[in-house]
Amino acid sequence: MKRSVILLLLIFVASCNSHPVSDEKPKYKIGYMICNSKEETLYRFRPLTAYLSGKLGVNFEAMVIDTFDFTKEVDNLDFTHTNSLLYIIMNRNHGVEILATEKAGLLGARSKGAIVTLKKSGIRNLKDLKGKTMIFGPMLAPTAYMTQLDLLLKNGINPEDDLAFYSIPSGSYKHEKVIYGVLFEKYNAGAFPMLDFEKMVKDGRIDKDDFRVIAEGEPIPYCNFGVTQRVKDSFAKRFKKALLNIKKNDTVEIDGEVVRVLDRADIDGYEDTKNKDFDVVREMAKRTNMPPYQKY
Repeated sequence: MKRSVILLLLIFVASCNSHPVSDEKPKYKIGYMICNSKEETLYRFRPLTAYLSGKLGVNFEAMVIDTFDFTKEVDNLDFTHTNSLLYIIMNRNHGVEILATEKAGLLGARSKGAIVTLKKSGIRNLKDLKGKTMIFGPMLAPTAYMTQLDLLLKNGINPEDDLAFYSIPSGSYKHEKVIYGVLFEKYNAGAFPMLDFEKMVKDGRIDKDDFRVIAEGEPIPYCNFGVTQRVKDSFAKRFKKALLNIKKNDTVEIDGEVVRVLDRADIDGYEDTKNKDFDVVREMAKRTNMPPYQKY
C-alpha cells in the first residue's frame, strides 16, 4: 500500500515537472538600418528599444544591419527601421507594412535631398555642373543619391556622360563626408539630405553662408518603422500605438543612466503614415531605375 502511494506521488511530481510554467517574456527582433555607423545607431536606438520592451511587456532585441544586407535579413526580423527607399523595396518583395514615420528637423516626417555647391565656385544652377565633379551619398539613400539623380536627369544631365567624374564615399558618416568634400573643395558639388546639412549648421560645424543650394528635391517620407509578416496584427497595432504616444519627456533607464528616449534617438517623435504616402518615392525610383523597379 505504502509503495503504491509513493509511486503515485512520484508520477504526480514527474508530470508536473514535465510541463513547467514559464514566465519568460515573448521575444521580438527590431532591425535597425545602420545610419552613420553601427555604434552610433545602437547609441541612438537601444534606449528606444528598451522603452518599447517595458511598455509592451516583451523583450525587443536591437539588430543593426547594413543597408545592402537588409533585404537578406528581413525575413528573420519582426520590425524594421529603415529609410523610405528600403521600405518600398521590402513592401513590394517581402510584404513589410508601414507603421509610423519619424519626425525630425524643419520638415517633420518628411525629408528632402539637395545639390549644393560653394558660393565661391561660381556654379549657380544644374546646367553649370556639366564637366564638373560631384560627390553623392550612399546609393540606397533616397535623399542623398536617388533624389539628386532624379533632379539631374530631369534637367538633361546624365552623370555618366556629363560630369567629369563622380564619387560615393566609403565607411561611416557618409553624409558628413559629402558635405566636407564640398567645403574643402575636393568636389564641385555634393548630394546630401537637407536634414544633415541643417544639423551641421546648428552644431556650428559649417557656415550656411558658404554654400549655395542649386536644386532641391520634393519632400518624401523620412525614416520609418515597418512590421513583417511574422507579427500578428494585434501586436503590430500595439507597437504602433506605443510609438505614436511617445512624448518628449519620456525616459528609460539604460546602462545605469536615465535618458530621454526621443532626445537620444535625435528625433522629435512619430507620425502615423500610410502606404500610399510612399508613392512619391515609388515614382522617383521608377524614373531613376532604382530598386525595386530597376530594369537591366
